[in-house]
Amino acid sequence: MKAVVQEEYGSLDALEVREVEKPAPGDDEVLVRVRAASVHPDVWHVVSGHPYVLRLMGAGFFKPKNPIPGTDMAGVVEAVGKNATQFQPGDEVFGETIGSMQWINGGAYAEYVTAAEECLALKPANVTFEQAASVPTSGYIALLNLAEVGQLGPGQEVLVNGAGGGVGALALQIAKAQGARVTAVDSTKKLDLLRELGADQVIDYTREDFTKRGDRYDLIFDIPGNYPFSECRRALSPDGKYILIGHEKFGESGKRTLGLIPHFFKLMFLSLFVKQLPKPNFSMPSKKDTMVVFRELLEAGKITPVIDRTYPLSEASEAIRYLMEGEPQGRVVITP
Repeated sequence: MKAVVQEEYGSLDALEVREVEKPAPGDDEVLVRVRAASVHPDVWHVVSGHPYVLRLMGAGFFKPKNPIPGTDMAGVVEAVGKNATQFQPGDEVFGETIGSMQWINGGAYAEYVTAAEECLALKPANVTFEQAASVPTSGYIALLNLAEVGQLGPGQEVLVNGAGGGVGALALQIAKAQGARVTAVDSTKKLDLLRELGADQVIDYTREDFTKRGDRYDLIFDIPGNYPFSECRRALSPDGKYILIGHEKFGESGKRTLGLIPHFFKLMFLSLFVKQLPKPNFSMPSKKDTMVVFRELLEAGKITPVIDRTYPLSEASEAIRYLMEGEPQGRVVITP
């Protein structure tokens, strides 16, 4: 089969398409013929090898353990392992190719890939392969962090900073599905997209600082982290919560060793004294449970991924570069 191969960390130019051996599913796995695989920042982290700490978290210290990038995909089941009972050949599925943390290669940038059946769900008929492939990692991050503040409801005011990105667009739609009123913040060219996704109000961060408007929110869901918590706190209600996702901006932060990890530890410490920061919660929802949620949301039309561009497998490096430019009007997807 054809696959994108990464022999070492570093330049995107090192990615190349090669003929490699087609994988075989393990006992609890399925083999999927990939129809679409999404491009997201975690892919860049493993391709670049930054921050260095991720190499100690399973990616491989000197070079990637798995030379084929990509974790999120959608496709058609080709074969199943002897213990796999949820799917059968011909089923259209979507999900992740890894079951643990995100900062490792998952083999999705290929014509075929194996995945544990618990990490997959049947693709709803009302979405395309490209749309379904764009959901798993970004959706997991959004759901995991929204769970920190509990169920949202009618009348609650939510601000999503960086709402035009992969995580932000899904957080916006999930908050709306729960009945909240959502203010979406992003750049000028993304404002129309945010309105289409259901934002009740939009703010152009290039022209206005949301922390100085005088509005108060029950939740600030901050993807880029481009304002200090001390400033975001001005825009929180007394019982409001602040959730930081954090974005390395593809190396622009210059934090190549530990990335934003020290900053997250600082916020965790402050949460012991500041009620607007959620207390640390180390319980993680299972991939199986979250895939059920994603399928229900997609099938009900409560989340609708928007695709900006698709690239062939041979242009995987160009797809990642386009994402790095920071202004896609929706998701970037590779179609093997």
